[in-house]
Amino acid sequence: MDYFKKIEQNLYSDLTWNIPDNKQGEVNVIGGNSQSFNSEVKSAELLSEKFPVKTVNLFLPDALKTKLPPLENFRFLPSTDSGSFADSEELKAALNSADFNLLTGNFSKNSITERALSDALKTAEKPTLITRDTTELIAAGNPEQLLMNENLYFFTSLPGIQKLFQSVYYPKVITLSQSLIQIAEALRKFTLSYPVSLITFHNGQILVAKNGNVSAVAIENTSLTPLTLWGSELASKITAYNLYNPNNFEQATISSLF
Repeated sequence: MDYFKKIEQNLYSDLTWNIPDNKQGEVNVIGGNSQSFNSEVKSAELLSEKFPVKTVNLFLPDALKTKLPPLENFRFLPSTDSGSFADSEELKAALNSADFNLLTGNFSKNSITERALSDALKTAEKPTLITRDTTELIAAGNPEQLLMNENLYFFTSLPGIQKLFQSVYYPKVITLSQSLIQIAEALRKFTLSYPVSLITFHNGQILVAKNGNVSAVAIENTSLTPLTLWGSELASKITAYNLYNPNNFEQATISSLF
């Protein structure tokens, strides 16, 4: 079991020193639809106000263009008739225009947006944190090629991980009734098969998996709860810590939990 470790305290607190005093870096926050965009605005505000990110761009569907004031860092991308993201070269360009991307979810469930996101993520060259219901939307299609992109980090519930496994007919089954060790073994084998990174939650443990290594942090050892775990604040914090500690996903993400 050398691939699995339980972490009870922040072993990587030195990474906090890599967060600069002066504002640096650029992050794109992408998500929302014409009916729901509050969490996207919240994430952009958190990154701007709580972390020294120099530029935070908020990308929303252009169906919202007439509903929102013309703020400096608001960006609008082509939308579907239903008010979600459409397939466009602008969406693909957005994923490669900043140092880090945060996909906040609320994309609405439709096949056009699923294909648009999947096509754009296949070629994303910048680190991208995929959160909330975005995983389920992507899993509705055929994400096999997308999962070969090492720049993608999935932060989702265990049912979201389960759907991701099922979408590529992965032979290892995940169920909510399995033990922590069984889930860790499944995450290990999946991240050995695909170069993506996974963050999920099971049996009171936050699990971080990459390259076949799985770390578990008990939520009781953090200031998080099973509800706040999925809020905007942690996703923004994971984004910031990885922005300032590039190519160090596992340690930066674990550090952000404490």
